[in-house]
Amino acid sequence: MAYVDGFIVAVPKQNIDAYKALSAKAGAVWKSYGAKDYVECMGDDVPYGEVTSFPRAVQASDDEVVVFSWISYESREHRDAINAKVMSDPVLQGDEWKTVFDGKRMIYGGFVPFLQL
Repeated sequence: MAYVDGFIVAVPKQNIDAYKALSAKAGAVWKSYGAKDYVECMGDDVPYGEVTSFPRAVQASDDEVVVFSWISYESREHRDAINAKVMSDPVLQGDEWKTVFDGKRMIYGGFVPFLQL
């Protein structure tokens, strides 16, 4: 069965181009190790909710945009093997991401799909 990692981050609007470049580099690495899909989506219609919302979840400020992303794999085992390789890949070493977005506010998790139409 397939497996999906999902992510939500707040990116300062001034860093959107840098985020796009960084995600293109990261996506190429994930794909090179066998990820099926690597998708990054820039928030367009993401209202700030009264109780909860995407912006609230990542504590996005007015000068930030919410980015929703996912990576799909053949299985959880496949994902675990790919992520081990990705985390040690020299292309992604370093602190470049720290200058693009606040990783402490990133929300992420692994999911088992149960419906795809």
